[in-house]
Amino acid sequence: MAVRVDLNVSLDGFATTTDQSPENPFGEDWSRLTAAYVATKTFRERVLGDRSGAGTTGVDDRYAAAYFEEIGAEIMGAGMFGLHTFPDDPEWKGWWGDEPPFRCPVFVLTHTARPSITFDNGTSFHFISATPHEALARALEAADGADVRIGGGASVARYFLAAGLVDQLHVAIAPILLGSGIRLWDDLRGLEAGYQVTSETAESGTVHVTFRR
Repeated sequence: MAVRVDLNVSLDGFATTTDQSPENPFGEDWSRLTAAYVATKTFRERVLGDRSGAGTTGVDDRYAAAYFEEIGAEIMGAGMFGLHTFPDDPEWKGWWGDEPPFRCPVFVLTHTARPSITFDNGTSFHFISATPHEALARALEAADGADVRIGGGASVARYFLAAGLVDQLHVAIAPILLGSGIRLWDDLRGLEAGYQVTSETAESGTVHVTFRR
């Protein structure tokens, strides 16, 4: 059982983008930041439902597959679920349609009370107001011995890292510069001291850095 974080970041450390618009709620920079992950066979199968076998199968895909392995519960922020974009829509069920890729209980950190949402593929969203320690206690209980993933966004991941609650952090560093956004590493000076750090470069130029206790 471990508490894990997996994030895509730019060379200058940003895990979010700032070029969103009503017409493009993710922005062009988001597609650049996540391009290697989105190109993988695992992403196409797990997130897009593409069973054709298309997609990359190299180093990036190995990390993409590991992202989903042994996860028993997830914690995410309200922004990752989309509550900031759709705060008053009671029908909003997240960005992922009728088959969210999580397939486990997901705890959404928010001050907005909402009833839980359950999907046929095992995904359920539970909206809670809690500290990192409180949220993790609930997620660990729901995970029943499996791993808990802190899904994001970057601010939520940083809260859990700063609190010393993360056993494994994997960052996929895309070879791009964003210049602005939310930087993962702010206020985390010396984080590496508590971990064994390894790195591996993928065919895409993405550098996968893993911090393990």
